[in-house]
Amino acid sequence: MPVEVPKEKWPGSVRTITLGALPSEGGTRKRVVTVGGETAMPFMHFEGEIPNPPVVAIEIKDRKPDDWSPLLLETWKDVIDDPAQWAAAAEAAGADLIVLALSLTNRNGEPTSPDEAVASVKAVLRATGLPLIVFGPGQAEADNALLVAVSEATKGERLALGICEDKNYRTIVATAMANDHLVTARTPMDVNLAKQLNILISDMGLPLDRILMDPTTGALGYGIEYGFSVMERLRLAALQGDKMTQLPMIVTPGFEAWKAKESKVGEGVPASWGDWLNRAINWETLTALTLVESGADIVVLRHPESVKRVKAAIEELMAAKSLVS
Repeated sequence: MPVEVPKEKWPGSVRTITLGALPSEGGTRKRVVTVGGETAMPFMHFEGEIPNPPVVAIEIKDRKPDDWSPLLLETWKDVIDDPAQWAAAAEAAGADLIVLALSLTNRNGEPTSPDEAVASVKAVLRATGLPLIVFGPGQAEADNALLVAVSEATKGERLALGICEDKNYRTIVATAMANDHLVTARTPMDVNLAKQLNILISDMGLPLDRILMDPTTGALGYGIEYGFSVMERLRLAALQGDKMTQLPMIVTPGFEAWKAKESKVGEGVPASWGDWLNRAINWETLTALTLVESGADIVVLRHPESVKRVKAAIEELMAAKSLVS
């Protein structure tokens, strides 16, 4: 006797957003990346469409980072002092996108100037044909100063600028609107806060198809269950028709995983924890895949082996569509 599998029918869908602009569109990218468009929960191919698979970004810095794991410094040691070379290496490692995180200070310990930030961004754009996301240092005043300069110097490239938060979004959104860029909107893990920030940004006049939503998360074992729940509820709300949650989600499991003790510490831990490098890569990989399963459209990673594993898993999950078509 045949068994009928129950299927949900969703009235809503996730918006489709494209990062980067080709020369014919006023940019210089060799390829663009489109995310979103889902009409079903992650990889539930039998209930709807997943037209664009989740993508993987690699985070790089404008200079050698002061606070990254020595395992990461060793991995990128040949290119870590040059953002252009680092970007090219990240593309070779399989990145779909590049995330350039600007530093608060330059190599001499002085505040990073707008000119220095622009120079770093332009060097990365020359070195790779991938779309680019640019994050400020994380302090409102510095973010505003650096991102406005970057935005004006790269008009038409359809960068994603961030990070927009409730206290500093206005300047970043205004410069994105003026120069044809996108923004990333970050909130603490809360459905209502994420929705409210999207409303505030939209009220300024930025179209919803130029906003990426970052609901934030914890790393594996560090509150990831709560982060998963928030992202899942955001995606359910989107599919139920709430337009202010119908935005593709970007998360940073690389940042989260590599600050966790299990990844960060190589000595003085139980032998049962195993090899430090394998443990750290597993922590990043499993964090990323958990978030992909909860609805993440873009995951930002740091280690090339994690990128390889996550992309392979996404490809396998997307291939399952053939089993139900």
